Formats: sequence, C-alpha cells, structure tokens
Amino acid sequence: MTSDVGEQPLEPAPAPAPAPAPAAPAAPARKLSWREKRWQRRRRRRLFEEILGWILVPVICVALYWGVRAGLNAAGTSPTAVIQAIKTLISGGSPQP
Repeated sequence: MTSDVGEQPLEPAPAPAPAPAPAAPAAPARKLSWREKRWQRRRRRRLFEEILGWILVPVICVALYWGVRAGLNAAGTSPTAVIQAIKTLISGGSPQP
C-alpha cells in the first residue's frame, strides 16, 4: 500500500471560484427634471412646516395666555374678574331701582 503513495511535488490548489458578479451594473441615476426637483422641495418644505407647526402653535398659545394674564395682572385685575364683568354687561347689568 505504501507503494501507491506518490512522492511527487505538491500541486497548487485550484483557485477559488470568483465571487458572482452583480446581475447588472446599476444604471446611473437619471437626472431629475425641474418639475421633479420642485416637487421634492415642496414635499420637504411641507413636512418641515408641519413639524414646525406642531411645535410652534402650542408655544404661541401658551405665550399668549401668559401675556394676557401678565397684562391683566399689571392692570390690577384677573381673567375671572374680566369674564364676570362681561357676563354682567351681557345680562344687562343689575336691575335699577
């Protein structure tokens, strides 16, 4: 059995199979027309404005509330007193004797 073993120089191993190439090279992205660019800008702007609106509207409402309250406090009254005065005016005031 040992006679079957050949003492020949080693042969180089076969080269590994090359990695499969992509099916087709990606086509270069086509250039957008001016209308498509405008549409993308509008979409981004609308999204930005929507997000900004969700943040700024509550801030503006709270600031207005604080401003009205501070103004009435500076005038020496309160929102409750102003509402009571308006109700009195609408109802015609107190009955006259």
